[in-house]
Amino acid sequence: MKITERQQKLSELIDENLAELDLPEEPSLLYDPVRYTLKLAGKRVRPYLTLVGCGICGGEVNEALPAALSIELLHNFTLLHDDIMDRADTRRGEPSVFKKWNSNTAILSGDAMYAKAFKQLQYYGHSNLYSKGQYSTILDIFLNSAETVCEGQAYDLMFENQTDVRIEEYIQMIEGKTAALISGALAIGAAVAKTDETTIDELRFVGKKAGIAFQIQDDLLDAIADPQKFGKKRGGDIIEGKKTYLTLLALERCNNNQQNKLQKILSNNNSGAGDVNTVIRMYQDLNIIEDTKNAVQYHYQEAMEHLERFEDSEYKNEIINFFNHLISREY
Repeated sequence: MKITERQQKLSELIDENLAELDLPEEPSLLYDPVRYTLKLAGKRVRPYLTLVGCGICGGEVNEALPAALSIELLHNFTLLHDDIMDRADTRRGEPSVFKKWNSNTAILSGDAMYAKAFKQLQYYGHSNLYSKGQYSTILDIFLNSAETVCEGQAYDLMFENQTDVRIEEYIQMIEGKTAALISGALAIGAAVAKTDETTIDELRFVGKKAGIAFQIQDDLLDAIADPQKFGKKRGGDIIEGKKTYLTLLALERCNNNQQNKLQKILSNNNSGAGDVNTVIRMYQDLNIIEDTKNAVQYHYQEAMEHLERFEDSEYKNEIINFFNHLISREY
C-alpha cells in the first residue's frame, strides 16, 4: 500500500506521543517491559483508526490523541496476557515479554499498561471542553471494548477443547477477540468528535465488519501466503491445531473419511509440512479457499457500504484507502 502523507503524519504523531508517556525508571521490573513492548514494530492500526474516526466526524484530530493512546495501550495489554495463555515465545518477530522476562512480569506490566490507558482517558474527564455525558460516552466505549475482548478470548479458550464449534460461534468469538478494538477505536474517535449516537454506532459497525474480515483473511493467509512475506511458516495454524474459519468450514463440508483425517492432523502434536499439504489439498477439493475469500469480501463490503453513508472528506478517503489495503494484503 502507498502510505498517504496524512497517514504518515498521523503515524508519526502516535509514535511521538507513545514515546512521551510517563514511564518511570523504577521499578524497572514493571516499566522496562512496557517500554520494550511499545518500541516493538507494530502497525498502530487501532490508534490510527481512532484519529481518522474523529476526523471523519469533523472533530479536531489532536483532541483524539489521548483516546488513541488508550486504545493502543489496551491492545498491548491484551497481547502481553495472550502470550502467557498461548505460551508464545515471540511477538512481532522479537522475544515476547513472557519469554524475555517471565509470566509474572508480563501480567504485572500488562496491568500497568491497562492503568496507563485509563490515565489517558482522564484528559476528557478533567477538560472543560467535554461534558460529563461526553466523557461517560468515551469511557463506556473503552470499557465495552475491553470487556468484549475478554469475552472473545474466553470463547477462544473454550473452543480449544470443544469439538463441535460452528462458524457462527467462531464469528462471535472474533467479533470480540479481533474486531472489538478496531470497532472501539473508530467509535471512540467519533465520541471525541462529540458526534451523535447514531453516527458512533455506524462507525462501530464499520469497525466490527472490518475486524471480522481482517481475522478471516489472517486465517486464509496462514494457508496460502508466501511465508517470507507473511513472517510465519505456511500452515502454522494447522500444525498448532487451531480452529480457524477454514478448518471449521472444512469440517462442516467433508465426508466422514475426510473428517477423521482432518481431526487426526489437527489433534496431532507432531504434525508437519506433509500434513499441512494434505489439509490444504482438502481445502481446495472442498472449495474452502475460494469461499473464504468470498467471506472476506462480504464483510469488507458491508463495512464499505456503511462507510459510504459519511460525507466525502480526506478522512473518509483515508479509511477507504486503509481498508482497500487490508483487502489486498499478502501478509
